[in-house]
Amino acid sequence: MSRYVLQRLLNAIPILIGITIISFAIIHMAPGSPLSAFMEDPTIKTADKENMVRTYGLDQPLYVQYWKWVSGMVTGDFGTSFLKNQPVSDLILDRLPNTLLLTVTSMAISLLIALPLGILCALRVDSRLDRFVSSMTFVGMSVPAFWLGLMLIMFFSVKLGVLPSGGLQTVGGSFSLTDRLQHLVLPLFTIVCGEVAVWTRYVRSSMLEVINQDYMRTAQAKGLRDARILGVHGLRNTLIPLATLFGLSLPGLFAGTLIVETIFSIPGMGRLFTEAAFQRDYPVIFAITTISAFLYVFGSILADISYALLDPRVSYTTKEAKG
Repeated sequence: MSRYVLQRLLNAIPILIGITIISFAIIHMAPGSPLSAFMEDPTIKTADKENMVRTYGLDQPLYVQYWKWVSGMVTGDFGTSFLKNQPVSDLILDRLPNTLLLTVTSMAISLLIALPLGILCALRVDSRLDRFVSSMTFVGMSVPAFWLGLMLIMFFSVKLGVLPSGGLQTVGGSFSLTDRLQHLVLPLFTIVCGEVAVWTRYVRSSMLEVINQDYMRTAQAKGLRDARILGVHGLRNTLIPLATLFGLSLPGLFAGTLIVETIFSIPGMGRLFTEAAFQRDYPVIFAITTISAFLYVFGSILADISYALLDPRVSYTTKEAKG
């Protein structure tokens, strides 16, 4: 297993390099530059403008800029933000806890709701509950997150005034758990609605396939209790195809918070990326893009490992021996 994981990591290096090159080229092909606002300011002297360009290395060839950025990134140095004049790593570390709070909490809530709900719908297929939940999942998958977030703000914050419209705590107030939970209700609900809909559909479909297998009927014929059949034979085999979805949904959920953080004014990675994209803050954009690419690679490897842990038929010893 360890050799297989190491091989996957080594194979991911060219992919990550290709992503950095493509991202670097696309961003530099966009019109304008991070210093456009300063270049168009008539109050700034020409000599000062030229000095700013040299200071940030924008006068150097693109391959030189790329090499400096990549070599620094390998050592953990993502450069300095052009606009905030702060190390990018400090900006990311400052925003990362807020994004992790949203992603981890929403993922946990989504799984706690979707797993039992999907299993229950599969056990009672074509019942009123199954039809109702199926209809709701289609609605949840169809409603855009930005629209749902705005509607929640208009109803609960503007009209009723019972929940805050944004941020993570009341401005000027001290930290309290109650205040933090009130600020998290709407953004978490916005994320969880879509995630629960997707996960419920997958769990229901996977469980339906499992309960119709011969080994499930054999276990029933042996007189095993339904709870044991479902827990030992059904649930574990149901989770096998979900391992891929879980591994690949981590980076997707991480990127999906961009919309939610922007709507609810949450100072997280998504909002940081949005601000950097509009202001063409190259170092911040490159850093977040690289982190997202690494998450996709890590999620893929995590899905493969989950397969081996959940399904005893899957083994990487043969692959390791061939390698």
